[in-house]
Amino acid sequence: MTTTHEMPGMATGRPLGDLPRQLFGHLHRSDQKRWGHVYLQGLLRTHGKKTVRRMAAVVTGSEAASASLHQFVNASPWEWAPARGELARWAARSLPVRAWTLAPAVLPKRGSCSAGVHQRFLPETGRTVNCQLGLGLFLDAGQTHVPVDWRLFLPPRFTHDETVRDRAKIPATTQNQPLWAHALDLAEEMMSRSDGRTAPVVADLTALCDVAPLARRLQGGGHAFLLAIPGQTALSGPELPAGERESARSLLLRRGVRHPAGPGRQVVSYDTPVRGPDADGEHGHGAVRLMAEWDASSGRPGRIWLTNITDRHPAELLELARSPQGAQSAIERMGEDFGLLDFEGRSFPGWHRHMTLVSAAYACATLEGALNN
Repeated sequence: MTTTHEMPGMATGRPLGDLPRQLFGHLHRSDQKRWGHVYLQGLLRTHGKKTVRRMAAVVTGSEAASASLHQFVNASPWEWAPARGELARWAARSLPVRAWTLAPAVLPKRGSCSAGVHQRFLPETGRTVNCQLGLGLFLDAGQTHVPVDWRLFLPPRFTHDETVRDRAKIPATTQNQPLWAHALDLAEEMMSRSDGRTAPVVADLTALCDVAPLARRLQGGGHAFLLAIPGQTALSGPELPAGERESARSLLLRRGVRHPAGPGRQVVSYDTPVRGPDADGEHGHGAVRLMAEWDASSGRPGRIWLTNITDRHPAELLELARSPQGAQSAIERMGEDFGLLDFEGRSFPGWHRHMTLVSAAYACATLEGALNN
């Protein structure tokens, strides 16, 4: 029988290199480091559903080790933030990062006890599902999108009801926040880990939250962004009478300039020192650009984006606007092949540890392929 002590030297077909040492270097206990290795290898080597029983059997040769894996993720007291910081730095050193992309992950769940579980209507499917909603930050290198950090959306009952909070092991310092605040938190955390090497924040969260506060705070912090906004978003500018506002779609239709963006494609853009959006009474000042791919068949702009990046050609930014699609593709693959949907637990800390390990496994496999191409 293979023992877990032999894990680090076992052949997997997907070399982890020094990633486990960096991820788990902050752990003081050797058993935690050992089970961290086992969990990572289980996510990489186990085909099909990644239950702790199946991963234990594949990696250690004994299903009995599943209790230790479950304990490591759900109950063992280790912090996930240092591991994510190491993962982000490890990935950033290996990739030509062009954007920090935010993307949501809808994780279907049974029951009502798992941290953050709630009923949510999904416009893309027309169905209401019982789910958790995670928000991930991905390092975008063009064809490669690597997840390095996550937030879990918590409906009010998980922070306002002490019984529910205690059952889900939600820390007292964790409060209910709108999704845009989680997005800002992810961006600011990445800034603290980037050693001064920043990238634009790119996101399409229009189906999930009001992005106006996120745009204002990124603009106020001097950080570059490219955010999808609803076409009806009201903006004001120097061309409009004082106090009047106009929708983003109308501004593009009336004042937008079209540019070639590749064979058969055009992008329409409008640059102006607009003021807004200011849904809560605050005003965001500064040069921004509205842009969208032009739909020749309808004679209207498609998905509209707001950005404070005005020194790059709109066609280049239109290419960057595809980044959320790449991150969503990564989330789908993580669900199919890396255990994103297979967390066996209900607690808030367990969810974060599992997502950290899934992200590390995906990063290892993805970077191995990217670096070998």
